[in-house]
Amino acid sequence: MTLIPTLTETVSRARADLRMGLPVAIGSALVAAVETLSAPRLDLLRRLGPAHLAITSWRAETLKARVYDNDLARIALPGDADLRWLRGMADPSGDLMMPMKGPCHSLRGGDVSVERAAIALVKSAQLLPAALVVPVENAPEGLTRLAPGPTLEQLATEAAMAPVAAARLPLLAAENAKLHIFRPDDGAAEHYAVEIGQPSRDAPVLARLHSACFTGDVLGSLKCDCGPQLHAALAAMGQAGEGVLLYLNQEGRGIGLANKMRAYALQNQGFDTVEANHRLGFEDDERDFRIGAGILRQMGFGNVRLMTNNPRKVAMLENHGIGVTERVPLITARNRHNTDYLDVKAEKSGHLL
Repeated sequence: MTLIPTLTETVSRARADLRMGLPVAIGSALVAAVETLSAPRLDLLRRLGPAHLAITSWRAETLKARVYDNDLARIALPGDADLRWLRGMADPSGDLMMPMKGPCHSLRGGDVSVERAAIALVKSAQLLPAALVVPVENAPEGLTRLAPGPTLEQLATEAAMAPVAAARLPLLAAENAKLHIFRPDDGAAEHYAVEIGQPSRDAPVLARLHSACFTGDVLGSLKCDCGPQLHAALAAMGQAGEGVLLYLNQEGRGIGLANKMRAYALQNQGFDTVEANHRLGFEDDERDFRIGAGILRQMGFGNVRLMTNNPRKVAMLENHGIGVTERVPLITARNRHNTDYLDVKAEKSGHLL
């Protein structure tokens, strides 16, 4: 152990830098998140060499840009490209008003590990998945420095969960409840576990992996079924006298609240949930359910009766050492605002509704 940051800590530092609009050095290039980049820093970066824009293949498809690198595209910046041009390429909010973007001259050939690491890092910061990349021989002193290969490996590594605090917390659904806080070692958001009663560690526990939904859980949004599912799961555990609900801070299927609101704005234009995520440049679902398996292991649970309509959660837990002895359906009432959303969940995401 030394006082020098580990790779995990350096990646976390780079994530914070990007959120503040600072570039980071990845390999032999400087990388900046388009969403937080300022005009003065853009000018400084462009003076260092020819810049290009790295976007995901999903965003490139929307922009009708050629994809030569499978999961991403590299778009050369025109000479007169400014911050407004970059933001228009990254943010789909104005696509319908200005459908003709570009020019989109896609680069091809060569190694794209820097671009791949840049997009993965920007995604992990819950920013729009678009990065300005400027190859340089020598990065300025003081910038966070990373190597692309180890960065990708680190971002793909399952975070270790450490218990931080726990206390009794009587709930409306169950007075005999306890709230546990878990902190990942990668500097990301903390996650929570609500333990109801004193469930045995030797028998399958009634469990729910619930992804945070500020709009549904807190505000009572009618656009999704998250709030009703949260309360129905807690009520079922309270009635059974025991259970564990994991509250995972993966808002908006892992893209963050800001990008979730961008997706909602696109849905208001007529796109469904999956289409909106793709136009933003994200996958259908960016969540990491290994977090849930890690917390269950920390709490001593090896087998669960999982409350879910999502077969992916069942497969994920089983693939990471948690036995699922039963899938317990969690069906809640529909309303006129969420019925299309639920239909897309079933048709495109495989939910059993």
